[in-house]
Amino acid sequence: QVQLVESGGGLVQAGGSLRLSCAASGRSFSGTRMNWYRRFSGKDREFVAGISWDGGSADYANSVKGRFTISRVDAKNTVDLYLQMTSLKPEDSAIYYCNALGPGGFWGQGTQVTVSS
Repeated sequence: QVQLVESGGGLVQAGGSLRLSCAASGRSFSGTRMNWYRRFSGKDREFVAGISWDGGSADYANSVKGRFTISRVDAKNTVDLYLQMTSLKPEDSAIYYCNALGPGGFWGQGTQVTVSS
């Protein structure tokens, strides 16, 4: 059974930092691109950051470039995916989701990030 479980969300003041984690298990994720998405209240999910299967390349939404860093640690049948978020802004407040294999793939349940001004 595939599971993606996010953690690390919470309430932080503007300018602060948070580190989100996602534990992916239940199948081999080697060779799999992993992503973070977020959803603002009442809106569709939007792409935040993605990392290649080997961690060798990453890309970011323009709104988070230079502030967020995605990384991964792979084991035999698990992946630990991270999103280091710095210089947080109130407009970063959203539910953040871990994803494997893109929109048609696997999703976690989400973790709430709230940035107060």
